[in-house]
Amino acid sequence: MNMKIGKLPHGPRNLITDVPGVRVGHATVDDGGCHTGVTVVLPPPRNPFLEKLTAAACVFNGFGKTLGLVQVEELGTLETPIALTGTLNVGRVHDAVVSYMIGLCARDGIRLTSVNPVVCECNDSRLSDIAKRPVGEREVFAAIESAGEDFAQGAVGAGRGTTCYGLKGGIGSSSRRIEIGGETFTVGVLVQSNYGASGDLRMAALPEGLAESDQGSIILIAATDLPLSSRQLKRVLRRTSVGMARLGSYIGHGSGEIAVGFTTAPRVRESDGFLSQRILREELMNLPFRAVGECAEEAILQSMWNAAADTDLEGERVPCLREFLNGNE
Repeated sequence: MNMKIGKLPHGPRNLITDVPGVRVGHATVDDGGCHTGVTVVLPPPRNPFLEKLTAAACVFNGFGKTLGLVQVEELGTLETPIALTGTLNVGRVHDAVVSYMIGLCARDGIRLTSVNPVVCECNDSRLSDIAKRPVGEREVFAAIESAGEDFAQGAVGAGRGTTCYGLKGGIGSSSRRIEIGGETFTVGVLVQSNYGASGDLRMAALPEGLAESDQGSIILIAATDLPLSSRQLKRVLRRTSVGMARLGSYIGHGSGEIAVGFTTAPRVRESDGFLSQRILREELMNLPFRAVGECAEEAILQSMWNAAADTDLEGERVPCLREFLNGNE
């Protein structure tokens, strides 16, 4: 969908992968009542455990089962790919990412004794038999192997079974370019959308009864090549809530809203036991704030626009956003 959200220009793909080096991959499961999957966001380093990136996390509402945020908050670094999946698959996906990192480090001559996978989730039990837990190592490795700069949006990977504002949700992404000090930087967001009451969606008039309460969760992954500290990055992540609010969300009790982000800018230089880092001046933060809010809003819309109507496990039809926008882009 060609959208005009906000004031800033898109990157060339209008995807989180407009941030140089970032890749995204999916593995989708459609089998025996299971309609779910896994999506991975891969940071640029050949081995992220050896080249840790500055990272941060922001929990708006903690009704979620995300793993790995405690260490990200404490140390301000990311050392693995970020994986998104369905709620009861989190443990299996975590184990798979551990296996992947053990292999990656063995390749580089490192005996891995500790690692901090970041695994996020939404509850896709309306469309998928969640108790079967069909996502494991095979699916995670397939998603990693398929990762690239171009990737599908909508009902794929971790978004296969999700709903948003009572409509079919999924995976969505968007990017913005900003210029600071004569340099051009990129901010990108990827979402797994599974939240929102239908009566709150501001951009379309939806019939009653699709989704009466704001529950289910949304995961927002932000990436940028702008040099930021972990503290600054957390400030940027807080502004993803602007995109949610613009569409009508009030961040309901039964919904986990969690943002995780990283910058690909070189993290540190070490000299004589000290670390130094280039970071943005604080008074120039307004542009990345605006960029991430615009990206989040558009990524959520893209997650719904790119998802077709579906049927839930009870046989009820789940409509799609395109039906209520009359095909207008």
